[in-house]
Amino acid sequence: MRMRSMRAGAAGLAVAVLTLAVGAAPAGAEPTAVDVTGADLVSVAFDGDALSLRLRDAAQLAGDAPGRDPAEVVLGPNGGLAGRVPAGKAFAFLGTPGQPVWSLSAGDTGFPALDTTGVRPGVVTDDTVALTLRSVEGPGHLTAYTLTGIGAASPLFGSRPGVPRTAQLPVGTRTGGVVLAFDGAGDHRFTLTGSVTLRSGRKVSADATYRVRVPVISPAGQAPLPAVPQTAVRPDGQAAARPLAAPAAPEPEAVPEPAAAPSVKAAAPATGSRQVIADGHVDMGPQLSGDTWRIRIKDDRTSPPVWRETADVVLHVKDNAKITVPAGADFLGKQGDAVWLLPQSQQAGIVWPGWNTQHESVVSGVKGPVTWTLKGVTGPGRYALFLTGSFGKADVLFDSAKPFPQQLSIPLNTHAHGNWAFTKPGLYRLAVQMSGTTTAGKAVTDTRTLTLAVGDSTNPDGGSGTGSGSGSGSDDSAGGADQGSGGPLPRTGAGWVLTAASAGVVLVVLGVLLVASARRRRAGPTSDVMAPA
Repeated sequence: MRMRSMRAGAAGLAVAVLTLAVGAAPAGAEPTAVDVTGADLVSVAFDGDALSLRLRDAAQLAGDAPGRDPAEVVLGPNGGLAGRVPAGKAFAFLGTPGQPVWSLSAGDTGFPALDTTGVRPGVVTDDTVALTLRSVEGPGHLTAYTLTGIGAASPLFGSRPGVPRTAQLPVGTRTGGVVLAFDGAGDHRFTLTGSVTLRSGRKVSADATYRVRVPVISPAGQAPLPAVPQTAVRPDGQAAARPLAAPAAPEPEAVPEPAAAPSVKAAAPATGSRQVIADGHVDMGPQLSGDTWRIRIKDDRTSPPVWRETADVVLHVKDNAKITVPAGADFLGKQGDAVWLLPQSQQAGIVWPGWNTQHESVVSGVKGPVTWTLKGVTGPGRYALFLTGSFGKADVLFDSAKPFPQQLSIPLNTHAHGNWAFTKPGLYRLAVQMSGTTTAGKAVTDTRTLTLAVGDSTNPDGGSGTGSGSGSGSDDSAGGADQGSGGPLPRTGAGWVLTAASAGVVLVVLGVLLVASARRRRAGPTSDVMAPA
């Protein structure tokens, strides 16, 4: 211990030593800064007769840890995004168009969530948790909202006039794509109250206080939301992976402590159990077992979740997911055209697919990011995967109208959701590949087929796969083995039909020539061909 002043009295020194001995924190200690990327901003749990509100960062979420008291941490000022309120009615609840605002989430991925999976269905009345903004202290307004589509948003709670103070959250769900927006720089404190009513009629509630440090809001000096980049090409002719999210500065990779690893039974894969999934949360992600690398589907409709083989799963995109293309979404078609959209935020009655690199075998066994490659798409229409930014701008990640392969670089311990769009009903098959490098330096890769049945008129039972694939860690340079027919999937459109038809014509012509040649050999070289009578 270093003596700060030669004039310090013995009594003061003794008090300081005693304070350190009992482990008291020094006055005015700065709370721990926490990144909300991929976090549960509010995790509601009900245990016995007690309700709790906790904050779980991405590492705690991946390890199924209970999280921490929000009052012990500070959110911001780094990692956020400055912008202006967009024109139009969709974001009018944020203020007047052009007004500077700051979002706690930076850009178009890694938004925090509101989690009620700690409250089981059937325990509380109406299977609903009320989340109320009890108080706000700070230089500006707070507004929490979700992104509900292209250039669309729905307020959850906030302090601005006309914005509700209470959000009704269904139990057993995770409301993703949550944006916390502030219109004033400085320190903000707000208290949230979670409350439920038990079947007995007794009400139970819990409070949590959050602290957010908002920097000076300067939209002009802030990098714009990511635009759709030109596809880079590596020297080997393959498209270079674009990063899923580019941090402002390099940061060490977050690796959960071994004690925080998920339970083993949650990672056990299910085999031979065919599932048509039309509602609920699912993720696609890799698993590593020794040198075997395999893409599977994490089915979160049960607790604990079940990892399923891709060939056993068909995602059914029903007509309740059909919308019309809004203005500014030319990559989906003309304004007013129909499009089937699985939104970035979860909606009841619609399947909610995402992707993750959070399996404990990947977090602990892989170094560097995971590369997700879209190798090909078959289907009657166009497929696009895009993200919606904090202020409504679309960032297209995959587009079947563009050349393949298309790639994304996904950091470890990432859990993300996007908007999955399909322009026509029918059966779509996506050839997806995920690649990485183990901590031992071995390259691993796997290619699988993800099947989606779009529209009520499409039979999802026609989308079964073979289940084969390259999962041994070898480089699948031929375009993937799990393509349903043993070869690489072609692009969306009529090209594969024309190719098949051309091949059929060639085979017919060859057959006729072979038959004619055989007849000539049997007839002999001097035989005459008799004309018909």
